[in-house]
Amino acid sequence: MNSKGSRDFCIKNIKLADFGRREIELAEDEMTALMALRKAAQGEKPLAGAKIVGCTHVTAQTAVLFETLVVLGAQCRWAACNIYSTQDEVAAALAEQAFPVFAWKGESEDDFWWCIDRCVNVEGWEPNMILDDGGDMTHWIYKKYPHLFKKVNGIVEESITGIHRLHHLSKAGKLCVPAINVNDSVTKQKFDNLYCCRESILDSLKKTADIMFGGKQVVVCGYGEVGKGCSAALKAMGSVVYVTEIDPICALQACMDGFRLTKLGDVVRQVDMVITCTGMLRNIINKQKLFASSVYFLKALALIELFNAPEGRYKQDVYLLPKKLDEYVASLHLHTFDAHLTELTDEQAKYMGLSKNGPFKPSYYR
Repeated sequence: MNSKGSRDFCIKNIKLADFGRREIELAEDEMTALMALRKAAQGEKPLAGAKIVGCTHVTAQTAVLFETLVVLGAQCRWAACNIYSTQDEVAAALAEQAFPVFAWKGESEDDFWWCIDRCVNVEGWEPNMILDDGGDMTHWIYKKYPHLFKKVNGIVEESITGIHRLHHLSKAGKLCVPAINVNDSVTKQKFDNLYCCRESILDSLKKTADIMFGGKQVVVCGYGEVGKGCSAALKAMGSVVYVTEIDPICALQACMDGFRLTKLGDVVRQVDMVITCTGMLRNIINKQKLFASSVYFLKALALIELFNAPEGRYKQDVYLLPKKLDEYVASLHLHTFDAHLTELTDEQAKYMGLSKNGPFKPSYYR
């Protein structure tokens, strides 16, 4: 029970709430876009009436997203998408504010599904939006409570694994609500997947394996944006990096960047580490990701877009976030670097066939 008498949560230790609140406040300083969204709302509630059920990592950064959604008018219930990634102090801080969160570090598999079920199976409360990271919440609702999709406006999915699962549903004709693919938005691919993974891969391996990188032989499976970031970081630390890839374009990029392209079976017995960056089955080592502010802002925008979209705008399919919103996310982060955009003149805009306010890239740009 928290200090307000609420019991609608399940965490490890409510006494950690003060520590967790300090971590959330520190995260707010780094998450300029979400804080700008709160300020821009100025009392408006674009998510008023939204009942969002979420399954993501429960960290200080995601807590800023949760609380932003509440400021924007949403009701939320949350579970963790990973049994190891929950920051217990952050979960306690959310619970102390009567936020229905069901997560703790070191959950068993049964605990994991119980937490997800507690978010959905609540008397008098039915979700109308889903925010997912990996597709487990969507899977659980399809499996146990398919009738709830009659009231669901849409799904926002962040991970490549979850996107694979949504596309499988769509191809099978079983996707009964629209979904927005946040993973393939430009700001997610170019910034979170590349730059954040470039740093978080080293931090994660140091914490989990306590190893020295110099001279280690590493094979990185996949040379997309995540693979590029991981490979560059390991190479910079003195590791010998091999890359495996199925796409000839990405394979050529790896070769041009100075990496040895090989097959996993040819080197797996001689390397010290195998890192998978593919979102495929049978991963040998999972990486922890440190998410950027832009990704959480993308999730919030995607939820607002789906929840407020007029009937008929989105069919029962998987969509990308409109490019205009993608560029808006990037622009909100520029002031952090004291960066100033050049503005097109009317003549230049007319010549290029663009609006002066964007979007500046076609919808297919990645």
